[in-house]
Amino acid sequence: MTGISPIQPCLWFDDQAREAMEYYVGVFPDSRIVSIEPYPDESLDEHFEGMSNKVLNGRFTLNGVDFTCLDGGPLFSFSESISFVVSCADQAEIDRYWAALSHVPESEQCGWCKDRFGISWQIIPANMGELTKRPEQIQVMMRQKKVVIAELENA
Repeated sequence: MTGISPIQPCLWFDDQAREAMEYYVGVFPDSRIVSIEPYPDESLDEHFEGMSNKVLNGRFTLNGVDFTCLDGGPLFSFSESISFVVSCADQAEIDRYWAALSHVPESEQCGWCKDRFGISWQIIPANMGELTKRPEQIQVMMRQKKVVIAELENA
């Protein structure tokens, strides 16, 4: 094995792959950009036109999880059908990730948020299952945007 995860998400950005990688490695501990391969000479293929200095293949690690990414143009965009779950140890960690990642207030619900690149995240306590065992706890969670652990505990 080469040290690369055998399965890893690949994120298709319009033209913000480099910016996103730099941002994410600043948000998560134990993170780094592994490599950035730029698009080759534009004259090699019609698909490379306008892609000078863009990311053909970016590899990065967030808190020990390997990702790949690319700048592929505006053909595809992110949706809420895929999200990344961040299991947090306590409220302070939830608050920190929420402040760093939530940039679209109308997308906030039950611990879900959307970042400035359009990627959806679930910022939740690691013990979310325990905190939502009772119907009244679930009702509280459904009214929350950012999860507030104390509100679930007191429900």
